[in-house]
Amino acid sequence: MTQEAELASRLRELLMGLPAAALPITYQQAAEALGLAPPRTIQRVALALETLMREDAAAGRPLIAALVVSRRGDLPRQGFFDLAVELGRLPPDPAQHQAAYREELARAMAYRR
Repeated sequence: MTQEAELASRLRELLMGLPAAALPITYQQAAEALGLAPPRTIQRVALALETLMREDAAAGRPLIAALVVSRRGDLPRQGFFDLAVELGRLPPDPAQHQAAYREELARAMAYRR
C-alpha cells in the first residue's frame, strides 16, 4: 500500500470512528489526529480526502470527505466542490453548492451510524 493510500485508509477510520458530536472536523484537526508533521500537512489531508471521495463515488457511498471543513467557515475547501462536481455528486452551478453540500454532509453523517 502506498503512503497516500495508507493515509487515506487511516483518515477513513478516523472519520468513521469519531463521535457525531465531534463532527465535522477541520483539516488541521484531521492532520493532528493523524499525527502528521509539517511540511504540507493540510495538503496531505486534502489529497487523502480526494482519494476517499473517488472511492466513495465509485462505490455509490456518501462522500465521507464532507465531514472535513475549513477552519474559516463551516464548508470544505474549494477542492472538495471541484472534485464533487467532477464526480457527478454536486451540481455544476456554484450557487447550488452550499445546499447540495449540506445534503451530502447529512448523508455522510447517517452513513456512519
